[in-house]
Amino acid sequence: MNTYMANAQNVVRKWYVVDADGMVLGRLASNVANILRGKHKPTYTPHVDTGDFVIIVNADKVVLTGKKLDQKIYYHHSGYPGGLKETKYRKLMDEKPEFAVQHAVVGMLPKGPLGRAMAKKLHICRGAEHGHEAQQPEVLTFGK
Repeated sequence: MNTYMANAQNVVRKWYVVDADGMVLGRLASNVANILRGKHKPTYTPHVDTGDFVIIVNADKVVLTGKKLDQKIYYHHSGYPGGLKETKYRKLMDEKPEFAVQHAVVGMLPKGPLGRAMAKKLHICRGAEHGHEAQQPEVLTFGK
């Protein structure tokens, strides 16, 4: 008996919609990362992008537990000396909730070209509307 190894030509991709209203950011990110990687499929192969497309709606209604809104800080650097910038998650969630969700999900994907290809299959919307009705996405719910 041989081990099945998927290849890029044989991958069948589906589209899923996830409603992030009231979901905890980290749990949402880990579940979505598994869908993007394809770990929910029996044909999962680590070195092939076998994952599906995911649309996250209501990204502005994601919840952070505890005091993370005030204590968790997003850092980035401008590239110049002394250019370390920091933003508290309360401000980040008010101004760019899509970026906060994307940052959490992409951080849980593999690093390198394979992870970047997986991240391109993620679409995040601030509100309840998304422009991907033509793909006929299925509604996906995760257990609480």
